Amino acid sequence: MKHLKRLFPYLKKYKRTLLIGLATVLLANLFGNAVPLIVGKAIDYLKVEPASAKLLQFAALIVSAILLSGFFTFMTRETIIVTSRRIEYDLRNDFYSHIQKLWHSFFINTPTGDLMALATNDLSAVRNVLGPGIMYSSDTITGFIMIIAIMLWINVRLTLYSLIPLPFISIGVYFIGRMVNRHFEGVQAQYSVLTARAQESIAGIRVVRSYVREDHEMNQFKEMSSDYLKKNLVLAQIQSILWPLMGILTGAATVIVLWRGGFDVIRNTLSLGTMVSFMIYLGLLTWPMLAFGWVVSIFQRGAASMGRLNKIFDTHPEIKDNETTNHSIVDVEGAIRFDNVSFRFPSKEDYALRNIDLEIEKGLTVAVVGRTGTGKSTLVNLLPRLFDCSSGRLLIDGHPIEEIPVEVLRRNIGYVQQETFLFSDTIANNIAYGIEHTTREEIEWAAKVSQIYKDVDSFPRRFETFVGERGITLSGGQKQRVGIARAIIRKPKVLILDEALSAVDTYTEEEILHGLKEVMKDRTSIIISHRISTVKDADLIVVLDDGAIVESGTHDELVLGSGIYADLYNRQLLEEELGRM
Repeated sequence: MKHLKRLFPYLKKYKRTLLIGLATVLLANLFGNAVPLIVGKAIDYLKVEPASAKLLQFAALIVSAILLSGFFTFMTRETIIVTSRRIEYDLRNDFYSHIQKLWHSFFINTPTGDLMALATNDLSAVRNVLGPGIMYSSDTITGFIMIIAIMLWINVRLTLYSLIPLPFISIGVYFIGRMVNRHFEGVQAQYSVLTARAQESIAGIRVVRSYVREDHEMNQFKEMSSDYLKKNLVLAQIQSILWPLMGILTGAATVIVLWRGGFDVIRNTLSLGTMVSFMIYLGLLTWPMLAFGWVVSIFQRGAASMGRLNKIFDTHPEIKDNETTNHSIVDVEGAIRFDNVSFRFPSKEDYALRNIDLEIEKGLTVAVVGRTGTGKSTLVNLLPRLFDCSSGRLLIDGHPIEEIPVEVLRRNIGYVQQETFLFSDTIANNIAYGIEHTTREEIEWAAKVSQIYKDVDSFPRRFETFVGERGITLSGGQKQRVGIARAIIRKPKVLILDEALSAVDTYTEEEILHGLKEVMKDRTSIIISHRISTVKDADLIVVLDDGAIVESGTHDELVLGSGIYADLYNRQLLEEELGRM
């Protein structure tokens, strides 16, 4: 139950409402438990002096007590259950806010399905603790104490007989509760696996169909679903033991009371009305006994789910503002310097970047070229601090990058990655995603610069066209151009294009680069491309090989050499000639 301690601040926030809810639980039990006493008094009174008027008085008292109990039960739900929904809302927002702050590596190693399961299934199990868990546990404890107190007041000896099965109930609940907790963790883990598989299959449906793997995916999902079913059935079997056990033990208490109390009534040492009241209270005691087992199950499930959530909450972002952050820095100009920078991924032994020394003056256009896997994307990922350097220093405007507030840094960088991600929204909203407020004129301007405007203008709904999940209705080149428009509408001080023109034709590429020259005047641009035509006009071209800079210079300087760049250039010239032939 230690995992549930994290919920205390949320409960404290709604302390007043919860206290009102607990007061209504007390009042509901007070009026509800008064009914058996009235019934007992009525039986004893009518046995001595039967009168219809008195009978009506007793009936009115019983109805009034039941109505008041019902009203306060309703108020209990209006306070405690409603509060649990509000806490669930707060907890879900905090969870989502927290995962938004986590670093890039976390999402590489954590399946999306796991996070989806936590945000749905596990949060619902936690809400059950905060709603039904609190409501029924308070109702059970209050009712149990009140009923036992009344029963002791009526007849101490008979009450002690009725409590004989109680220790066995406690032992049963303890052991079954532990088993429920253990198996529920397994159920939730399997649910995460199932969700992750479903999410991947649906997101990659085009690949599945292209390779005719529908049956394979369906069989995989069936196997995982079957495992989930089996784990749930085992859990259900364990939980199913609890209710019959409670029923048997509470039934045993009823038999004991009926046997001992019956003799007392025959001997006239106990009135019939008192015996009836006692039996009703014993019946009322059955619910707290049964509810106790159910509440324990709710808390065990909630604790297991909260434990899974706590693992995420206890994962703190490695890249964040800290005591070294200089909050007086509110803008970035775009002068960049890599000072003997090396980088190694935590899960790998080899360095992805080695001893990078590179200075980029503000306003320059720098191209990064190299074979696949030489560290080009890793190099630019250091600039928005998706990763931090393993050694060396990365400075922007003369400030170590760690001193610049993360929000300021990223707000001033426009990054178009290799795989353009578009949201299931309109083209206009996808372009305007990076800024809070914009106008249609600004959206159209960015679309014209990125050469997507003509395409959009031909769509029936133009910029209000929905692109579907991940931009599925657009071609690869169209998605890339929307991504470029999204980056330049922010008018960033540093623009990074990571193979962002790979899916467009050479004519469109020329038009985009021409438009970007005007937009990025006095701003820093970094272009990664395998096409020489994309990078030939850059102020500086850097060639990476095996994570190190092996060549640098202008296009004219590098083609005269005999290095990697010249080789790439000659190969592409040959390909063009063969294409023309």
